[in-house]
Amino acid sequence: MTYKELDFIFPFIILAYGALMTFVLNSPKLMQIAEERFPTSLVQQMNMHRTLGIVCLVMGALWSLQNIWQA
Repeated sequence: MTYKELDFIFPFIILAYGALMTFVLNSPKLMQIAEERFPTSLVQQMNMHRTLGIVCLVMGALWSLQNIWQA
């Protein structure tokens, strides 16, 4: 894999992380399961990443669109 290929793929990884975190943290059923099965510290850490997930979702989407536009 060359640097050019990695530079093209990386924004999609950021977009996927943001989409996954936003989906999981805003899904009541998944959060209920997490609260039942995960330690409290892990659930708190996940909730602290809510803003990071939204930022990654927005920035990853814009960055991915920019890469597609230039390709």
